[in-house]
Amino acid sequence: MEFDLEKTISILSQTPSTLAAMLNELPDEWLQKNEGGDSWCPINVISHLIHGEKTDWIERVKIILSDEKEKNFKTFDRAASIQSNGDKSIKELIAEFNYQRNQSLDYIKSLHLSDKDFLKTGVHPEFGEVTLKQLLATWAVHDLGHIAQISRVMAKQYTHEVGPWINYLSILTR
Repeated sequence: MEFDLEKTISILSQTPSTLAAMLNELPDEWLQKNEGGDSWCPINVISHLIHGEKTDWIERVKIILSDEKEKNFKTFDRAASIQSNGDKSIKELIAEFNYQRNQSLDYIKSLHLSDKDFLKTGVHPEFGEVTLKQLLATWAVHDLGHIAQISRVMAKQYTHEVGPWINYLSILTR
């Protein structure tokens, strides 16, 4: 599939409601378990998504579209998101994410971006030059990756409970 802003927005706009449907009514045990070590639980993922809305995606869009000569992106601090949301409930976190996401999408829509805009570039600290189109496509795939991550983390909580069916549950064996 080739990049299309409306298709991208269709994914980005659905992420908060998808996460709400997946997580809002679950007991904390589902929301606070991870895959071990420094891996993230669903609450950590939502916190990360909120942090990205506040500090990353739109800031990088603005840098790319600016008239500045230097278009260097700041390094994204993934760990900052884990500390930033304190004791908020999953409903509060998803509501905040929904609000922040709506603000972001309203901003993107207000830009009335053209095909020429999608080819404008910024400089990523690791990858070098990247286009606006690549950034926006990455944003949508980033959401999908975290939805899959949450599903995987939750599924793995029952790894030992599924017994012999584990052989048919690729989410537990990959």
